[in-house]
Amino acid sequence: MKMELIQPFINAADAVLAPGLKSPMAIGHLSMEEEAYRRKGVAALVWLTGDIEGRIIFDLDPATARRVASHFAGCELPETDNLVPEAVCELANQVIGNAVAFLNDQGFHFRVHPPALLTAEHGSKSTEDTEAMVLCFETSSGNIFMNIALRYKKQQAVAAG
Repeated sequence: MKMELIQPFINAADAVLAPGLKSPMAIGHLSMEEEAYRRKGVAALVWLTGDIEGRIIFDLDPATARRVASHFAGCELPETDNLVPEAVCELANQVIGNAVAFLNDQGFHFRVHPPALLTAEHGSKSTEDTEAMVLCFETSSGNIFMNIALRYKKQQAVAAG
């Protein structure tokens, strides 16, 4: 996967998470994922269609999700509160929306589908034409993971090649 597709997500995560959580954010690690996706906790899935297609999974372990949701709600939330998954979906929406806005400014055109709560334990594997990159963002509230599997639309790839 080309860095030109990944960097906007890194920049958007920093722009949303650092001020939103009122703490610095650091990239813990980047890795290519070849195995089937394994959910860590509360995860939001966002599909993109258009010039670039694929999906992004925004994933937090349950304790981190509760801390992040509590921070944004301004009060301590129990782990079972319905606001926790809603907050994760909204955070995914903000981060991915910022990244896509940047990519749109670069001339790409997308349709961003609304975040959906991912409940399956395992997701799809990478394919030959769609690699998945996992980004780990370290925050004072815990680690936040973004699993990005994007590819150029086949017609674009043929035209560009």
